[in-house]
Amino acid sequence: MLDTSVVTALGQVSDPATLPIEPLITAVTLAELSVGPLVATSDKTRAARQAQLQQAEADFDPLPFDADAARAFGQVAASLRRAGRKTQARAFDAMIAATAIANDLPLFTCNPDDFHEIAALDVRAVPPPATAV
Repeated sequence: MLDTSVVTALGQVSDPATLPIEPLITAVTLAELSVGPLVATSDKTRAARQAQLQQAEADFDPLPFDADAARAFGQVAASLRRAGRKTQARAFDAMIAATAIANDLPLFTCNPDDFHEIAALDVRAVPPPATAV
């Protein structure tokens, strides 16, 4: 499953071998992407973020945040608390991690540190692009 950081960098990933054969995203990723255009501080950034959201909506049938993911979220939140991290600060990431755990999928991310210390999560690092929108 792709984290939002990978979805926003898909056209810029230098090594496609670092991506899964069958990329999937979550409904939470679409929620996170939908915030981007609304908080953009320039028209150029807003347009780029809107294009990313629309591309993701066109390219993926997202996995839902369902009852299994909700139960896995409890495990994620407990892991983060044990590590001294606040779940609220990274709520989207925690929900994405929970969806990956519930579906027994590895999580591909450009930001592996965001998911450090989450028990039962298989994190796969994707080299971040040189520039991001």
